[in-house]
Amino acid sequence: MSVIVLFTLVSSFSFFAYAFSYFKAPYMKNEFKRFGLEKLGLITVILEILGALGLLVGLKFYLFLAISSLGLALLMLVGLTVRIKLKDSVWVSLPAFFYMILNTYIFWMSINLIRIEET
Repeated sequence: MSVIVLFTLVSSFSFFAYAFSYFKAPYMKNEFKRFGLEKLGLITVILEILGALGLLVGLKFYLFLAISSLGLALLMLVGLTVRIKLKDSVWVSLPAFFYMILNTYIFWMSINLIRIEET
């Protein structure tokens, strides 16, 4: 298994788990209330599910991998920004930072895969 496949699977399944926990764990909805973004919780979860699905489809079609990984990286950038504004600890903010970096790397690799595929 290549590194890009492994990273893509880790990211995809993590986003699926996070998105589905939104519906199961009241804590997740309370986090969005704490952020002052209660109305955006469901939209965020839908974007995470679409991104996670796109990552899986992207293992076959690299354009989907690029679009999905970029979208998830940007979503995590916004999440990290919100946590910084709320003065959350580094420890609490670390997952958003990690997934932002991970999906940025996947995006960068997918662009290279698209270039290779075109030649």
